[in-house]
Amino acid sequence: MTEDKDYSRMRWASRRGLLELDLLLGPFMDACFRELEQSLRDDYEQLMGHEDQDILNWIMGREAPPDEVLAAITGRIRAHNLSKLR
Repeated sequence: MTEDKDYSRMRWASRRGLLELDLLLGPFMDACFRELEQSLRDDYEQLMGHEDQDILNWIMGREAPPDEVLAAITGRIRAHNLSKLR
């Protein structure tokens, strides 16, 4: 799959049912997704297969993700959003 199709597909998958997630995932996609190595892109795709509330809790640090793969990508999303606050 080409990079643009991959980005478009994941950008669409990032549109969730929770406004909070849209506000966290959208800017991350726009600023970071294209620069991620393929393994983290795959991790992001896996993340999109989970429930909105779980994703939000993991990104916000309220709960630990169930595995290291999800911990790595949610940590990147969290770090990106925290960097915007500084």
